[in-house]
Amino acid sequence: MIPWNASKPTRLTALAAAAVLLGAGVGQAQDSGPIDPARLSQIVKVLASDAFAGRAPGGPGEKKTLEYLISQFKAVGLEPGGEKGGWTQKVPLIRFQMKANATLKVVSGDQTVSLRQGQEVMVNTQRPVKRVKIDKAPLVFVGYGVSAAEREWDDFKGVDLRGKIAVFLINDPDFEAQPGEAVRGKFGGQAATYYARWTYKFEEAARRGAIGALIIHETPGAGYGWSTVTAGNGQTFDIVRAQPDKEKVLMQGWIQRDAAAVLLARAGLSLEKLKADARKASFEPVSLKGVSLSADYTLTHSRADSHNVIGRLPGTQRPNESIMYGGHWDAYGLGPPDASGNKVRHGAVDDAIGLAGMIEIARAFQQGPKPARSILFAAWTAEEPGLLGSEYYGAHPLQPLETMVANLTMDILQTAGPSRDVVLVGMGQNELEDALAEAASRQGRTLTPDAKPERGLFYRADHFSLAKRGVPVLLLMGLGGGHDLVNGGREAGDRWVADYTARCYHQPCDAWRSDWDLRGAAQDVQLLYEIGRELASPGRWPEWKPGSEFKGVRDRSAAARK
Repeated sequence: MIPWNASKPTRLTALAAAAVLLGAGVGQAQDSGPIDPARLSQIVKVLASDAFAGRAPGGPGEKKTLEYLISQFKAVGLEPGGEKGGWTQKVPLIRFQMKANATLKVVSGDQTVSLRQGQEVMVNTQRPVKRVKIDKAPLVFVGYGVSAAEREWDDFKGVDLRGKIAVFLINDPDFEAQPGEAVRGKFGGQAATYYARWTYKFEEAARRGAIGALIIHETPGAGYGWSTVTAGNGQTFDIVRAQPDKEKVLMQGWIQRDAAAVLLARAGLSLEKLKADARKASFEPVSLKGVSLSADYTLTHSRADSHNVIGRLPGTQRPNESIMYGGHWDAYGLGPPDASGNKVRHGAVDDAIGLAGMIEIARAFQQGPKPARSILFAAWTAEEPGLLGSEYYGAHPLQPLETMVANLTMDILQTAGPSRDVVLVGMGQNELEDALAEAASRQGRTLTPDAKPERGLFYRADHFSLAKRGVPVLLLMGLGGGHDLVNGGREAGDRWVADYTARCYHQPCDAWRSDWDLRGAAQDVQLLYEIGRELASPGRWPEWKPGSEFKGVRDRSAAARK
């Protein structure tokens, strides 16, 4: 394998030639090469219109969305990249709805205390069952629940969780590390790692045979308040899984911090002391002696099929080696009317603009030399309910993931004009960020890291479904922090993020506007086009950086890339 930073003089020469060809010379800070801001705007205007009904998976706008995306892929000269020679990949989804009858009880000695669903706890199930009944299951506190060989950390120490409920802290052992503690810096400080995510903790509990998993909710560590935990009102989604009994615990959910402290106290344990102990590599799981939890509730589940849309530009020399561009087509469909009576949650910035960028990149590839490696263009379904379209592809890939060179994802691009920088979400993960810095410098721009890495945005977009399977990824997301805008500087960039997040994120306000300045978005799209163009040459394989939680997964498939 040739690492990203090998043969640098040759690589830079090739990049310089590409920059000249594309008209993206150094210092031209507002140049976006072949990416046309006007075409970006027109595509978003169509996809975010009322006619698409908010693009909900399985909703009234799905058919129209698929047809439009396929027509655009055809128009720019792509070939079908879906199943059976078609343009789509069917994604079987399952919707779970908890009924309002959940009974959860903590039993300690001769005392029984109820936990109120939505108040002290919020649990659900992602197994296709009609009833969950757990009778006096033992509980085990497993600290942060981290098993990370690359960081020499194991919270489980071989504990048997079969038939038990694992109780986790949110985030990772470094998040609240104090000065002088050995763990400080071991997990990147305040920056969230994969191990910080609730999804990882539930998955780890299932891998270890637990019957249930409860995460102690604390707002700083979670990055959001209790109201976000309860916002789904008992409704969750997942992909249809071949072995849900092995991949999902029977009961998963959250417990309020104060309720958790009382639960632990019934076993003679202090939450604060346990948190301090869990920041040590020597931590061992603690059984809640004399305390058990019972649960009894019913739910419904129903299946609905949605679709990914995938186009392909086949490689002329290495067609089984690929670079993938991705963005999600789904939004939140129809919802309660806003103050103006609008019910359509249009999803213009999130993420019609990412799809527009992908279509424009496909157009640029068709106008240039044919790539040696295949270029894939994936419009994912069901990102909003949990990255489900990309997750399904990751589990059922249509091109080998071992020889996928990179996934380049656009999810929310800013609409406030040219910027002096590009914001990178996930700093320090892999060598693609070095390529991004070089491409940005040719536009006269610099690289700015995510302003609030503790939010874990790197783990909350579709590229993550490929990253956790080892594919090097790069994410451009406008919520990573305010750009240093040419007009107004960082203050104006921060103001754009704050305004969009407060008023329009997932709301009807996220609609196309004629007064957008998409030159900055076009700059960012151009960056990903240049990186993909370079990666299309055989022999280059960007690597995960030492310490990344995904490096080991990629390393295990190294033989496929020789």
